[in-house]
Amino acid sequence: MAARPRELDPTESVPAYYGAELRRLRTAAGLSHARLGEIVCYSPAMIGHVETTTRMPTRELSEALDAALDTDGYFSRLYPLVIRAAIPGRYRRFMELEAQASSLCTYGLDTVPGLLQTEEYARAMLRIGRPRDEARLEELVAARMERQALLNGPSPASLWVVLDEAVVRRPVGGRAAMREQLAHLLVMAEHPNIHLQLLPIDHGEHAAMGSALWLLHFSDGPDIAYLEGGWGGQLIEAYEEVVAHQLTYNLLRANALPPDESAAFIQTVMEASFPWRPPAT
Repeated sequence: MAARPRELDPTESVPAYYGAELRRLRTAAGLSHARLGEIVCYSPAMIGHVETTTRMPTRELSEALDAALDTDGYFSRLYPLVIRAAIPGRYRRFMELEAQASSLCTYGLDTVPGLLQTEEYARAMLRIGRPRDEARLEELVAARMERQALLNGPSPASLWVVLDEAVVRRPVGGRAAMREQLAHLLVMAEHPNIHLQLLPIDHGEHAAMGSALWLLHFSDGPDIAYLEGGWGGQLIEAYEEVVAHQLTYNLLRANALPPDESAAFIQTVMEASFPWRPPAT
């Protein structure tokens, strides 16, 4: 006797809603897990896991489901909401505000900001603390990559980044991954909506030491600051405090290398510290 499918509660969460809708539409189309898996080129187990929320869908799967089930982009529109739900609650409010901002400024104290990370760099950073939970790790990586969509599209957000020199010298994920990350920074710095500066270590002390800093500007609301450390972040909405952090950031920009010199500096570090090597044979 076939096992009865697990009951789903679509009101439990966005992933649960996605899974329940997938089961409803799959069943209405008369498709088994195996048959739908054949059509979308995913395993039957993956289809079942997405339905029961034990695995998150991918953007590619969502697009394939829309084509297979003729849902006019339904799952593709749900996908960003599902991915956002994968973000830990203590960061979710900031991510929501980040997606609404018209311009963003950030100071990277010891890591490349998430909006400019490659997958391998993000995977190395997110693996810290969860070495055995590969499924959860991949969910978080996908969520981080999805955030980067706000820098693309017809009306991309403006992003100004100041990186501490230590960020481009620390080999996160290994030397090959770090070279890829630095090369990615150089490519992104050429985008008209992205401005990248590097703050040399020999500048010395400054007011932003100890935490990463974000400033979010909205076309229809007051600015917000966000401070992030190793154990979480703090949203700052009080006007006087936001203004103080804006002054701190303006000083960082004034003391950082200009964008063209910053790009040349990153290129030099990449070639000297993370030279390309042919893969071993």
